[in-house]
Amino acid sequence: MKRILTMMAVAGAMVASGASLAYDGQKCKEAGNCWEAKPGYPEKIAGSKYDPKHDPVEVGKQQASIKAMDARNAKRIANAKATGKFVYDIE
Repeated sequence: MKRILTMMAVAGAMVASGASLAYDGQKCKEAGNCWEAKPGYPEKIAGSKYDPKHDPVEVGKQQASIKAMDARNAKRIANAKATGKFVYDIE
């Protein structure tokens, strides 16, 4: 019985010490700013294919698409209020 209790205590101590050394990402720079990259991740990635490159033409296309969508939705809602039935294909 004494041997089982000793082994359980040793196993508990090993688990507790491993958990305290694990990376938890909770080194806050200031209150509310607790994001931190994983260890070994570079400070800044420049020139990679993942850099955001926002082409103004593409952003303009997206804005035009959103405005058209809002106009279609407004027509649908106006028609639904007038007729009492929602019809998806208004145009």
